[in-house]
Formats: sequence, structure tokens, C-alpha cells
Amino acid sequence: MNSSTATPFTPRHPKPEPANPNSARLLAGWQATGRAATLTDHLRHYGQPPVDEVLDGRTVPPLVDAVEAAGLTGRGGAGFPTGTKLRAVAERRGRAVVVVNAMESEPASRKDQFLLTVAPHLVLDGAVLAATAVGADTVHVCLPRTRTTQYRQLAEALEERRHTRLDRVRLLAHTLPHAYASSESTSLVRWLNGGPARPQGSRPRTDERGVGKRPTLVHNAETLAHLALIARYGSDWFRRAGTREEPGTMLATVSSAGAVPAVVEIPLGTPISTVLDLAGGATESMQAVLVGGFAGSWLPAEHIHTPLNRRSLAPLGATPGAGVLVTLPRSACGLSETARMLSYLAAHGAHQCGPCHFGLTAVAEDFATLACGRPDRDLLPRLHRRIGLLPDRGACRHPDGAARLAASALHAFADDVHRHLAHGACPAAHRPPRIPVPPATPPETWR
Repeated sequence: MNSSTATPFTPRHPKPEPANPNSARLLAGWQATGRAATLTDHLRHYGQPPVDEVLDGRTVPPLVDAVEAAGLTGRGGAGFPTGTKLRAVAERRGRAVVVVNAMESEPASRKDQFLLTVAPHLVLDGAVLAATAVGADTVHVCLPRTRTTQYRQLAEALEERRHTRLDRVRLLAHTLPHAYASSESTSLVRWLNGGPARPQGSRPRTDERGVGKRPTLVHNAETLAHLALIARYGSDWFRRAGTREEPGTMLATVSSAGAVPAVVEIPLGTPISTVLDLAGGATESMQAVLVGGFAGSWLPAEHIHTPLNRRSLAPLGATPGAGVLVTLPRSACGLSETARMLSYLAAHGAHQCGPCHFGLTAVAEDFATLACGRPDRDLLPRLHRRIGLLPDRGACRHPDGAARLAASALHAFADDVHRHLAHGACPAAHRPPRIPVPPATPPETWR
């Protein structure tokens, strides 16, 4: 049924709405109690997931219309419209499959881990409701193999739901190899089909032929938690936070040198400076902030009041990504920190295509040379040329993110670039690193 003629989805028995639309939504239970929600806590607060209201006999259930009207976009980094993905799978023939992407391979992000710890049933409700809307009978929840505590907590939540016979679909938990590129949606599908957790490429699309050659919906964990709230409160409620163009709230992970990362929930469009303050503020005088994580962009401190949404960040060449903010103190060398990130990204590429296998490795090596301040008059033009060759050429977007990070560093730390090339590495380059970066070693296995 065409969404323009469909009756709007309105929950028949909505739970009381939060008094302040800009208050915590996903983290409301955590902020009220300070502890992880059991299934009993979850049902007391939200009630049963409104599955029967989704099953109304339409070709495309009204929940799809509601998600489209809400303007929910993916919170995993790409920001693709959630309703569009739902509709694409719902309109396919055959029994579908839903995959929950909780891999969160971005090293600077903690928001999905935190959400699944404190509100696992909100994520699982969203997965079950999405499965109902697209006609799926199975939900696969994908976690990284290294997070054993998180897997145990998820297994306990799934057992709670099985014990009460809450769900009409099958929910299965899986642990996958923890590599940066293994969180890409086609990597999950490929692994669930028995292959390596490497990106598959653009064809066939997962909504056409994914897990078991069935139409497959892949959504980030936070995205599904928002969907669960839209199913309960409706699209108008969802739009009361955020901006008109980018409604709702988002989870952000904020890191500053020497401090434990903090996860905060904010309306989209909140100034970066306000987000940093909510997370405790920068621990030292700041020279730049990394927006979007290791595949994101460096912004000089002068842009600290920019709203955290796509529309405001686009003129600066940045996006919110998965909601990561990392502050860099003036006592650190931005070129050295970026070189370490690029080395990690190069090591964690799938190495299935030229831009990843050759181009990203070459960019990482050039950047390491720049960070060390080794004299090479051809280095900067060569680096610019190589960075320009990475985007839109790979089997996935991994090289694109690395190119964005490298290009933004050359711009944000332009004075340091010329100083390193003319006079050698700055004193800060010889100090201990300030941003945690995993070892630049390839994954032991992709399977």
C-alpha cells in the first residue's frame, strides 16, 4: 500500500510519554534507576511490545509508514533512512530475516555496548517489531567475539524472553571476529551464510538476497531501540526532539585525553560544545575534536559550537557518524595521533580490492613519515594524490572513511604539517599517545 494513502500508525494503548521531549529516551530507565533493566523492569516501564498493532493484514504494515514519517535514520554511521530499508524488505517476496548489528567496531565508540547493557530489551523489542513488519521469522543478533561479558548479558536477556514466551520470532545470538570491516552489513550477512566476515560488495543487495538468500534487513542496535519507541509513542512524539530535518535523539560517545569515555543521549542538533559539557567537558585545553570516530573528521576547536547533525557539519566536510567525539589537547600532536589511527585502519582492512590493499596502506605509510618529520619534498603532493584516489573505488566504504580522516587532519593541522616538513617532528610528537588506538595488527581470523 502506498504510504501516502495509509492510515497513520497510532498505538492503541500507549504508555505515558516523558514530560520533557528532550529528556532521555533510550536511557530513561538507566537514568531513573542507575541499573540495567531486567525484563520485568522493561515491561513495567514500557508494557508489551505492540506486535498485534503491527500485524493488521496490510501488504506493508503501518509501522513502516510511522518510521518513515518519524524521519528516523540509521544510528550506525551511514544515516540511511530507516523506513526506506524497512519498506524495501517488506515489499520483497518470501520470508525475510532481520540482523541486529551490534558489532560497534569503531574503536572510539561505546554507545551500543552501553545501550545493550542497560536497556537490552528495548533493542530486542525493536528487532522483533521490525521482524514483524517485514515478515521475518528469525532475528540474528551479532556481537564481536571479544566481548564475552556483553554476550553473556545478552544471552541472559534472551533467556528471560524465552522463559516468558514473549516473542513470536526466533532470536539467535552470534559472536563474530572483531575486525573494523566486520561490522559492515554485508560482512554480517556473509558470515551468517558461512563465509568470512568481510564486506561482500554492492551486489546483490541484502534486501534482495541476504541470509540464506532471503530478503534481509540489517539495522544497528540503537536504530532498533528508537524503532521500538516509535511503535509505542508514534512519529509525532519522536519528532518533538531534534530538528525538523533530523529529528529524534542520538547516543554519543565522548572521549577526552586521560578520561573514561562517556555515553550521553542528546537531541540531534545539540552543539558539540554542549555535548562535551554533558560528558564532563574536556580535561585539558583543546586544539581540535574528532567527529565521527576513526572514519570521521578532525575539526579545529573554533568549530566547537557547531550543531551535531549532518546538515550543520556537511559544510565542514564532516558527519556525526556513529556519534563519536574525541577531543585532542593542545599538548598532543594531531599528526602523530592520526598516523596511528590510519595504521590501525590499514591493518584492519578486508584487503579484497586495490584501494584497501594498496592505497590505504600507502596513505598510512606516508602519514607515518609525515608524523615522524622525515624530509621528503614529494611527500605532501603524493599524500594528497593518494588520498584522492581512495573514495568511491572500494568494495565497501572502509577506504572512504580513512581518506576522510587523513584529509581532515591535513587541513585541521595544516600549521603542524608545514612545521614537520620544514623542521622535523614537533616536541609533542615525541610524547606518549593521548588517544587509545588498538594495535595495528591484522585480525587473526575473518571466520
